[in-house]
Amino acid sequence: MSDVKSVTALGGKSFGGLVRVAEAPLQGMITVRGDLGLASVKEAATGLTKAEMPATGRIETGAEGAIAWMSPDELLVLCAYADAAPSVPKMEDTMAKDFASAADVSDARAMFRLEGALSREVLAKLSPADLSVEGCAVGQMRRTRLAQVPAAIWFTDDETASVICFRSVADYVFALLKTAAQPGSAVGLAPAG
Repeated sequence: MSDVKSVTALGGKSFGGLVRVAEAPLQGMITVRGDLGLASVKEAATGLTKAEMPATGRIETGAEGAIAWMSPDELLVLCAYADAAPSVPKMEDTMAKDFASAADVSDARAMFRLEGALSREVLAKLSPADLSVEGCAVGQMRRTRLAQVPAAIWFTDDETASVICFRSVADYVFALLKTAAQPGSAVGLAPAG
């Protein structure tokens, strides 16, 4: 067994401006691909997280994690980082009779949290998606782009957003978020609280 300790992409960087932008701690992430209507796929995802299966475009939180709908044949299962790798073989066993797969993508992704009344405005400066309360309600999962890179965004409440991107572009995404959150850069897209 390796003695190498896992670390986040940016060592927990954070910035305070219009909103607080912070790299999240290590997060377990498992991509599940297959027919989302299959009982085995549902069991694999919900059994690990204790969350309900999400409806199209939604994220559901349970006692042990969350399940995000990513596309008609893809879920992103969020769990404790230490649980991700050992959970994949169990999930694959559960889905073994069906054409479905699970892969630990925890170390291939980075996650950021934005906290503050202007979180939607900061993200809207970078994304073509409608990130208003009507366009991206609490609990809705939005796949979009932040400037030049793909990202997934969801709000856990009206002032807190999570952003997932590829780990290889984490520094770029942090720089984008930091720039969009600079003090004095509000453009009036969202109420100041």
